[in-house]
Amino acid sequence: MFCWGMKRRIPRIVCFRLFLSSSFTKKYCKMAVDKKPFGRLPKSVKPVLYDLFLKPDLQKFTFEGKETISINILESTNKIILHALDLKIEEVELKDSDGFISKPSVTLSAEDETVTLGFDKELQIGEAFLKFIFVGELNDKMKGFYRSKYVSPSGEEKYSAVTQFEATDARRCFPCWDEPAIKAEFNILLSVPQNKTALSNMPVVSDTTEENGDRLLKFQKTPIMSTYLVAVVVGDFDYVEDKDSDGVLVRVYTPIGKSEQGKFALEVAKCALPYYKDYFQVAYPLPKMDLIAIADFSSGAMENWGLVTYRESCLLVDPDNTSAVRKQWIALVVGHELAHQWFGNLVTMEWWTHLWLNEGYASFVEFLCVEHLFPEYDIWTQFVTDTYIRALELDALNSSHPIEIPVGHPSEIDEIFDDISYNKGASVIRMLHNFIGDEDFRKGMNLYLNKHQYSNTFTEDLWAALEESSNKPVKDVMSTWTLQKGFPVITVEKETQNPDGSRVISVSQTKFTANGQVDGDGILWMVPLTFSTSRNPGIVCHKEIMSEIQKDIIIPANAISPGEWVKVNPSTVGYYRTRYTPELLNNFVPSISSRTLPPLDRLGLLDDLFALVQAGLSSTDEVLNLMLAMTDEDNYSVWSSMSNVLGKLAILLSNVEGDTEQLFKQYNRILLKKISSKLGWTPQPNESHLETMLRGLVMARLVSSADPDVMSEAKIKFANHLSGKETIVADLRSPIYKACLSSGDETTFNQLLQLYRGTDLHEEKDRICRAMGASKNKDILKKVLDFAMSDEVRSQDTVFVIISVGGSKVGRDLAWQFIQDNWSKLFNQYQGGFLLTRLVKNTTENFSSIEKAEEVENFFKQNGCVGAERTIQQACETIRLNAAWLKRDYEKLQSFLQKVVQK
Repeated sequence: MFCWGMKRRIPRIVCFRLFLSSSFTKKYCKMAVDKKPFGRLPKSVKPVLYDLFLKPDLQKFTFEGKETISINILESTNKIILHALDLKIEEVELKDSDGFISKPSVTLSAEDETVTLGFDKELQIGEAFLKFIFVGELNDKMKGFYRSKYVSPSGEEKYSAVTQFEATDARRCFPCWDEPAIKAEFNILLSVPQNKTALSNMPVVSDTTEENGDRLLKFQKTPIMSTYLVAVVVGDFDYVEDKDSDGVLVRVYTPIGKSEQGKFALEVAKCALPYYKDYFQVAYPLPKMDLIAIADFSSGAMENWGLVTYRESCLLVDPDNTSAVRKQWIALVVGHELAHQWFGNLVTMEWWTHLWLNEGYASFVEFLCVEHLFPEYDIWTQFVTDTYIRALELDALNSSHPIEIPVGHPSEIDEIFDDISYNKGASVIRMLHNFIGDEDFRKGMNLYLNKHQYSNTFTEDLWAALEESSNKPVKDVMSTWTLQKGFPVITVEKETQNPDGSRVISVSQTKFTANGQVDGDGILWMVPLTFSTSRNPGIVCHKEIMSEIQKDIIIPANAISPGEWVKVNPSTVGYYRTRYTPELLNNFVPSISSRTLPPLDRLGLLDDLFALVQAGLSSTDEVLNLMLAMTDEDNYSVWSSMSNVLGKLAILLSNVEGDTEQLFKQYNRILLKKISSKLGWTPQPNESHLETMLRGLVMARLVSSADPDVMSEAKIKFANHLSGKETIVADLRSPIYKACLSSGDETTFNQLLQLYRGTDLHEEKDRICRAMGASKNKDILKKVLDFAMSDEVRSQDTVFVIISVGGSKVGRDLAWQFIQDNWSKLFNQYQGGFLLTRLVKNTTENFSSIEKAEEVENFFKQNGCVGAERTIQQACETIRLNAAWLKRDYEKLQSFLQKVVQK
């Protein structure tokens, strides 16, 4: 799954059919204090084959279901327990191997999300057939079997029926053993209206007409697979198709009339499948691959085997209206989901504790794929800013968690779909890939996939395969990174030149914490250390593994000359921070200014220093001074890292009164002057993909800094765009919309609303939604918040409109108060899911006072939601860190800015 942030859920009370009541909300919105011990399903019965019939009604928003499950009874038992939720079970019967039919008692537990079938006598070991007849609701919660609203080309409001089962929502569609290790085969049979497209994991093998005129579609039997990968879609779609070089049929399904927008994803998919086949040396095992754009979809995409579902904005490319950033994002999302067809679908983690085996690996491999398909993206440099740094930021918090963390109840499972499972997972795999080398890594992947195909694995199975292929201590090294929370900071304490010309580098490791405090638990990592020198800054000159607290490392004389600097962690591959003395750090400044130091090392040094600043181990003026040496910088990824620093500082300073915020905006403009003059407003013929993205990033930074010239030009371009005189290029729309609304009035807000209502491209709607919070007018911001909850905004997008309001100084308190005032409604809409916790995190963590941290904590003690405890802890921890940062550095920061601006 490619998360649009991440995802979550909450259990609900059912009788036979489940309805949410106000009393339930009060009960289950509280923080969980005493959790009932969680148990997985008994192993006495195992499913072998599901014959599943579904008939969705797109007018009544219900569905009928029938299934016959071929089971093996492995132990004598008088009960069968499996999963079911939100279903009215009308009939159940069991036929044993002798043909005897029994009718069990049926007991549903909403808390456990199970159905227990009780039998009068012991069921004997052997084959049996379990039959269910049931009905359910096509819900509007974007989970289970749900309805997705869209508007036809004629303007008619219509609905599709869509499934989203990961992690534990197949049980909302049909009774099943809804655990990843309990795999089975599936025969899917769908009854749908004659004019509808109907898709599932496998190709159609028969399409007949029923007596009532509906179509009855039978799909080819699936391979053995987990329930969360079963998929069904029914609705109105166009498609484009092609075959990959191995003859696999690839289709991209789009809304009616938008098939052209599926061509880019089609090209990516038909090239990605053979790439993965070559990389893994394992063929894609299904005869077709469908990718489909869904109007209402909570995450970014979902890797259902053979039928991958996407948000429209994560799949469709409009050549005239899609930005370069979005196009690149789509390539990564497609690469991510297709990697899952092997890593996750063919071989599946045994339990959600090992979720990172799915997500961390796919998040790494997507970059391998995009690098192969689009080398001009320089995607591995972007990996550090988009993936690696995000992981380190979260993992430095005390409220982080290990990559592998025991989970049980669905509410716990959903909470680990986060930057640790995805981004830290990908980052430690990148470090491992570098440690053992690409050739041995590929061999290990082949061993792993061939040995465990169509079955389930633990993390140790991956380490075993990679150890076998590389003859290196993979398990010993990597277990310290997956079983322990956090990461180390490697401190370069001193350097000594030996008489023979070699250099001794004295280094130590301690756990890095966001508050800068030394962790007293004595945790150590096995750290693959690498070094480079100024002679060849892009080449690793020395490698060692460090497992002790302190170590003296000798760089051989043939690798270094007197006067050369030594850099730890070249290319920023190791998952750790590096701390230098001020004197050693200053040695790098000339190479940073001249850009002779590679981009990955320039941004790595900057980000490490900024992390030390936030932790109170360096002063904020040090990182601002370093960036003054980077005014000639022209690399997109380095500027992304600089923008991250500037953005976090801007948020911090927006919490205080006085002129410091304005001084900081002037500092921004000084920093950006050269690069903005070089790029200008107008895309040049044959400019690179990265130059296009850099222009958008720079203009966005200048808008946030209220640069007068940029603001003036933005208004002109917006007026011309509205009048049809000139269309704003896609990469500049977001900063221009924000510029105009930040200094505009209600007329400007209404103009943006008009643009929102006039487009059917989800990407453009998303851009406008996220720009609306830029207004500095409280009355307008209140209208934006009301708009967020209106029928005009899809449920999947509501949270991002509210987040946009919470991103500004003026809107922060408004957004937080709005959430408190509408908590019951918001909670009932998202039911504790990922979108809600993302909303809470992004609208609270930018405060910077102890009082606010306590206010947020107290609110959720009274009104919190199951499954969001860690997210709320992380937000409150961040607020306290912000408060300490301001108190520690504010005066020195103000003094520094005054000196720089007054020059």
